[in-house]
Amino acid sequence: MRPLQGIRVLDLSRLLPGPFATLVLADLGATVDKIEDTGGGDYLRHMPPHVAGESAAFQLLNRGKRSAVLDLKNPAGRAAMKRLVASYDVLFDQFRPGVLARLGLGHEALRAENPRLIVCALTGYGQTGDLALRAGHDLDYLARAGILGAMGPAGGAPQVPGFQLADISGGMWCVIAILAALAERARTGQGAVLDIAMTDGVLGFNAMAVGAALSGQEVKRGDEPLTGGIAPYNTYLSKDGHPIALAALEPKFWTAFCAGAGIEPDMSALFPGPHQAALKERIAAVFAGKSREEWARFGSAHDCCVEPVLAPSEIARDPHLASRGLFFGLPTPRGEVPQVRTPVTPHDTAFDPPPRMGEHTRAVLRDGGFGEAEIDALIQGGAARE
Repeated sequence: MRPLQGIRVLDLSRLLPGPFATLVLADLGATVDKIEDTGGGDYLRHMPPHVAGESAAFQLLNRGKRSAVLDLKNPAGRAAMKRLVASYDVLFDQFRPGVLARLGLGHEALRAENPRLIVCALTGYGQTGDLALRAGHDLDYLARAGILGAMGPAGGAPQVPGFQLADISGGMWCVIAILAALAERARTGQGAVLDIAMTDGVLGFNAMAVGAALSGQEVKRGDEPLTGGIAPYNTYLSKDGHPIALAALEPKFWTAFCAGAGIEPDMSALFPGPHQAALKERIAAVFAGKSREEWARFGSAHDCCVEPVLAPSEIARDPHLASRGLFFGLPTPRGEVPQVRTPVTPHDTAFDPPPRMGEHTRAVLRDGGFGEAEIDALIQGGAARE
C-alpha cells in the first residue's frame, strides 16, 4: 500500500526530525526531493559510523529520496527554488522562523506562487512565542516540555534518554499534519502553513505527569509509578550483570511474577512511598539470583512482563524482531546498506537507494519544468550542482 503516490514533497530538512518525517512519506509512496546546500549538504551524511562510504544513519533515513543541490544564497538559486515550488504539493521547512523569508522565499510568498502548496514548518519552539528564535536540540525541548523534569533518578540529575524523543515525535506530528492538510486540500483546493514545534509535540507524550501537574498534584521526579518510583516497574541486573526490565504494573502481573519467583506478593509494592526502597532491594536480590538467559526463559514461562534489555547491537539477532521483518538490506552501487522498516513501510516494495549529494539535480530541475540549457546555466553559474 503506497497511498501517497503522485504527491510531491520538496524537502529542505536535514539531520533527524525532518528526514524521519519525509522517510515515512517516501515509504508511503510520495516523491521526496531533498534540496541540499553547496557547503556539504545534509550534515548527517558525514556523521560516523559509515556504511558503504556514508553515514549509516543518513542511509537509514533517506532511502527512496532524490537529492538536488541548490545554493539559496545565490539569486539564481533562489529564483530556481521559487519556480520549483509551483510543481510540488508539500514544502518541508526545518529552518528557524524567518530564514526563508529573509531569502525572499517566505511561506506566504511561496504559497502565492502555488496556493495549493502545503508548507510544513518544523522548529524547536514554534513560529511564534517567546523562544521562537532560540537555538535548541532534543534535550532542550524535553527540558522545556517537562519530560526531563519527570525523569529519574530521584535525587540526582535527570538521565539523558537513549534516543531523540522530541525529534522523532516532531517528525511524526509533521506526517499527521501533512496527511490532514492533504485531506483538507482535497475538499477545499487550498494549501496551508503548518506550524509544528518539537516542544509542543512532546508535551502530550507526558500525559500522566502533565495531567497530574495540571490537576494541582505534586509530581516527584523519578518517584512516580512509571518513572522508577515502584519496585514492580523498574530495571534490575541479573547474576551475570545484564539489565532486565520488570513491568508488572497491574496486580495480576505482579502476583504472577512473585509466584514464579517464589516470593510473597506485597501489594503495597504497586504504590509509591518510602517503603519502596526496601522493596527494590528485595527485588534486586531476586534478579541477582538468576542469569540473563534464565530470566529470558522465566519471561517466556510466566505471563508477568519480564524482558531482557537488548543492546542496539543485539536487535538484528532478536527472534521476535526478525520475525516481524523489520530489518532488510538495500542494494546500492556502493554496497548493501542496512535498513529498518517503520510500522507503515510496505514489505513488497523495492526502494531506491539513499541518494548521493546532488545525484538528481538535473532530474529534479527537469521535472520542475527547466530546460537543459537553463539547467546548464544554473550549474555553470554555481547556483546548482550535480
